Amino acid sequence: MTRPALSVVIPCYNEAACLDLLHARVSAAARAAVGEDYEILFINDGSKDDSWPVMQRLAAADPRLVVINLSRNHGHQLALTAGLDLCSGAQILIIDADLQDPPELLGDMRAAMTAAQADVIYAVRRSREGETLFKKATAAAFYRLLDRVTDTAIPLDTGDFRLMSRRALDAFLAMPEQARFIRGMVAWVGFRQVPFPYDRAERHAGETNYPLGKMIGLALDAVTGFSTAPLRFASHASVLLAGASLLLLFYIAWGFFEGAPVQGWTSTMLVVVVLSAAQMFVLGMIGEYLGRLYVESKRRPLYLVADVVGPVQGRATLGYRAEPIPTVRPEPVEGLLSAHPTAQEESSASTSSAQTEN
Repeated sequence: MTRPALSVVIPCYNEAACLDLLHARVSAAARAAVGEDYEILFINDGSKDDSWPVMQRLAAADPRLVVINLSRNHGHQLALTAGLDLCSGAQILIIDADLQDPPELLGDMRAAMTAAQADVIYAVRRSREGETLFKKATAAAFYRLLDRVTDTAIPLDTGDFRLMSRRALDAFLAMPEQARFIRGMVAWVGFRQVPFPYDRAERHAGETNYPLGKMIGLALDAVTGFSTAPLRFASHASVLLAGASLLLLFYIAWGFFEGAPVQGWTSTMLVVVVLSAAQMFVLGMIGEYLGRLYVESKRRPLYLVADVVGPVQGRATLGYRAEPIPTVRPEPVEGLLSAHPTAQEESSASTSSAQTEN
């Protein structure tokens, strides 16, 4: 099968109210940009509403729409990874399902990519309509803090809305980590990347699927995935505390020899509380890094795909294997797709190949 000129990858979680309009607008934008040479991938990330039935209905009427149903809710970043794994276009547009990012910008983004001879066009938010002042302030502070503590230059005020070349995507797909901060990973890949300013709209329907807890989790993934600054902070803090302790020791000794020993428990307790808080913070950050190392060491698949409706070229291109599902599925493609083969599967495959050659 020939590779389409464009793939549009859209992770979805509880977006049933947006899907019809989303499909219509994305299809129109893709058709205006590349004619009929495109594919659209909806990834259902374990939605609790009617997103999956709506996707199936849309796919039945549109041969260019591929809908992918994950086995459970894996999270936005892994759902997006699944779509990027399974797409096959020469250019790849990443966009969210809530229509805050206008799909009609696709043509201008492709023109910017051609003019700049770039591999990535990343959208920069000039304005953020419909978002609270708290979210705007925390997002701005987060990106600027991340820029200060990371070695990788991650663009400010960006999301996952971007257009990528196949070369950039293939480089991204070579990165196997579990804890994913995709906009940072794409920045790490390098190649020529060009900003594309735009005004972000309000959600078409529903509520945000990124509450404060998920935002904090994503921030931790970003910091621990791209910076060792928290660990270096522990070393720097220990030097400062050691210096402060030495000064305090000299002060106590001076008071003892001068006949004016230091009195009072308040200052002592204050020092104990401050030191305890610093120790707990450092232990917490070490725990975050160790926890992520533990997760990575298990080498579990990034995601599992339960159902696919529509042709998926990326699966064959990337060498993924389907394993039987013990229940009957009504969809055209039945199988459980693993994002990565396990070490045992690789060993078994090598043994079988050797026996065949013998």
